[in-house]
Amino acid sequence: MKLAISMNKIFSFIFCIFFLLFGSITVQAEELVGYRGEVLYFTGNPAKVDHAYQYFPNGVLYVQNGKVVESGDYEVLKSQYANARLIDYSGHLIIPGFIDTHVHYPQSEMMAAYGDQLLDWLNNYTFPTERKFSDPVEANRVAKLFLDQLVNNGTTTALVFSTVSPVSVDAFFEESQKRNLRMISGKVLMDRNAPDFLKDTPQTSYLESKALIEKWHNKGRLSYAVTPRFAPTSSPEQLALAGKLVGEFPGVYVHTHVAENKAEVAWVKELYPDSRSYLDVYDHFGLVTDHSVFAHGIYLNDQDMQVMSKKGASIAFCPTSNLFLGSGLFNLAKANEYNVKVGLGTDIGAGTSLSILETMNEAYKVTQMRKAFVEDPSTVKPLDPMQSLYLATLGGAKALSLDDRIGGFTPGKEADFIVLGSTSIPLLNARVKNAKNIADKVFAFEMLGDDRAVEHVYIMGVQAK
Repeated sequence: MKLAISMNKIFSFIFCIFFLLFGSITVQAEELVGYRGEVLYFTGNPAKVDHAYQYFPNGVLYVQNGKVVESGDYEVLKSQYANARLIDYSGHLIIPGFIDTHVHYPQSEMMAAYGDQLLDWLNNYTFPTERKFSDPVEANRVAKLFLDQLVNNGTTTALVFSTVSPVSVDAFFEESQKRNLRMISGKVLMDRNAPDFLKDTPQTSYLESKALIEKWHNKGRLSYAVTPRFAPTSSPEQLALAGKLVGEFPGVYVHTHVAENKAEVAWVKELYPDSRSYLDVYDHFGLVTDHSVFAHGIYLNDQDMQVMSKKGASIAFCPTSNLFLGSGLFNLAKANEYNVKVGLGTDIGAGTSLSILETMNEAYKVTQMRKAFVEDPSTVKPLDPMQSLYLATLGGAKALSLDDRIGGFTPGKEADFIVLGSTSIPLLNARVKNAKNIADKVFAFEMLGDDRAVEHVYIMGVQAK
């Protein structure tokens, strides 16, 4: 009898602790909350349509049960939502969470590796680093570091490379699930032109990927990506089985690299001489779909762009890594011309920051640098600050085929959003005070902002920073 009473006390104590830790989060998520501030989000691509965004200087964003209820002008909406608890972020920008369409979490601790271009950089730095990720302790440790830094920088969704080891995928998804983040990842496929300690085989890559898809795809806010590293490290047999996975599991993503570096493009031509182009290698194996995201795309030709547009594939524009490795300058204007979906990618560890704000800074410079390589520089237009922010939010959501769920503040979308402020960066603060309009203010954040400007982060309506 005494034992039974003691056990009841123990269970009651455990329940109380659980409620204190998690019950308040549930109440917070279910409560109707209004966030006041300068509300800004996109409804279309500013490079394609007029009036592509909604901006409310005296705005409010109403959230309940992790979803957007409504957003708009506070004076117009306040009587309709008189029962909402208000959180005042006046003087701050409230925007959708940033979306990173290409990044390598195992490379978190090898950023700023000096001096090589792509192929040597892979052999000298990347492959030795990724060897460690068959160890679950190491994979878990780096996944935690990566995701903490991602959220700290205001990124709430990302398409993420793991490594050849399934252990690295499990660690990443487990940590993402704890944070309720919308994340996409997958096991890297690599059966040739790589160190033996990182190679798989066509058959093991297929079986391990299939098991991971069944385990993680569409589990909560997680999705799976079939992930050939790039064409040179996959045999035709492996790419054929990758295409088989895509056919067997509708809705899975394809995530890989294409046309990043001139030497890489030439190598692909040697390995796949019968293919029309680098992109055509993937297309031959059924890997160019409306859920395919190709990092870089610097050296795609017009026919490649047409293929991508027709099939609904996307490009991850990775300016910091392209500059760091001396790869080249992505032609965003051409992608817009062919209506190819584009998002931004930080692409660490060749990229030098997980900050999407800093990535927008570099994207502007890449576009400006293209002026130096044409006869008439006036034909190359600077990257408009609003289009840049579009790429980081709704554009990224469209690139990931998730624009029905994230990337904006229309009713029913998942309430992933961030609050930008300038006071922690004195020069940014001075610049913002002199901004002429909302586009000018956004440009100031893009040029001078970093993780310090991301004051708060909300994941499905729950504060994470």
